[in-house]
Amino acid sequence: MSGDEDVPTPSPARRPNRTRWAAVTAVALALLFAGGAVTVASAEREEAPRTPSTASADAGFARDMSVHHQQAVEMSFIVRDRTEDEEVRRLAYDIANTQANQRGMMLGWLDLWDLPKVESGVEPMTWMGMGGSGDTGPLDGALMPGMATNAQLDALRKASGREAEVLYLKLMTEHHRGGVHMAEGCVRKCSVEVERGLAQGMVDAQESEILLMADMLRKRGATA
Repeated sequence: MSGDEDVPTPSPARRPNRTRWAAVTAVALALLFAGGAVTVASAEREEAPRTPSTASADAGFARDMSVHHQQAVEMSFIVRDRTEDEEVRRLAYDIANTQANQRGMMLGWLDLWDLPKVESGVEPMTWMGMGGSGDTGPLDGALMPGMATNAQLDALRKASGREAEVLYLKLMTEHHRGGVHMAEGCVRKCSVEVERGLAQGMVDAQESEILLMADMLRKRGATA
C-alpha cells in the first residue's frame, strides 16, 4: 500500500451522533429528577394500600358520606314538590343530581374493594376519630353532624311555598356544613388519591352553595 493512498473514513452509520446522545442524556436526567420528586412527594403521606381495609378512612368516608348524601337527595326531592320557585327548584335539582352521582361513585368503590356498604356496630365518623351520635344514640334520626332530624323532615314535607323554601335552604346549609367537615376529614386522612380529589371537590362546591343559599335566604327575609 502506497503512502499516497486515502485512509477510509467512518461510514455515516458508525459516526457518533452528538445530538442523539445529548437527547438521550437529557431524557435520562429528567427521569432521574422525576423519580426523586416522586420519592419526596410519597414520603409526605402514607403509601396508599392496594385495597383499603374496612376500618380505613377511605371506606369510612365512602360509607358515611353516602348516607349523608342520600338525605340531601331526599330533601331536594321534597322541596321540588313543595314550591313553584324556579330558583329553589333549580338548586334542588343540581344538589340532587350531583350528590346522587357522587353517592353512586362511593358505593361503587366499596364494591370494587369488596367491602360492606354498612358496617354494624361502628359509629358514624369513627374513622375521623369521633362518634356520629355519641352514647345516647342518634338524635331523632340525625346520624351525623348537619343531618336533619325526622321532625325537621316532616316539617319540610308539610310546608309549602316560601315556608318550604326557607326551611329547605336552612336545613341544606347546615347539611352542607356537616358535609364539608366530613369531606375535609377525607382530604386529610384518605389514602386513595381519586377519593381525596372527590372530597376536595365536595368542599369547594358545597362552600360555594352555602354562600349562594345565604343570598337566597336574604332575598326571602331570612338567615341561616
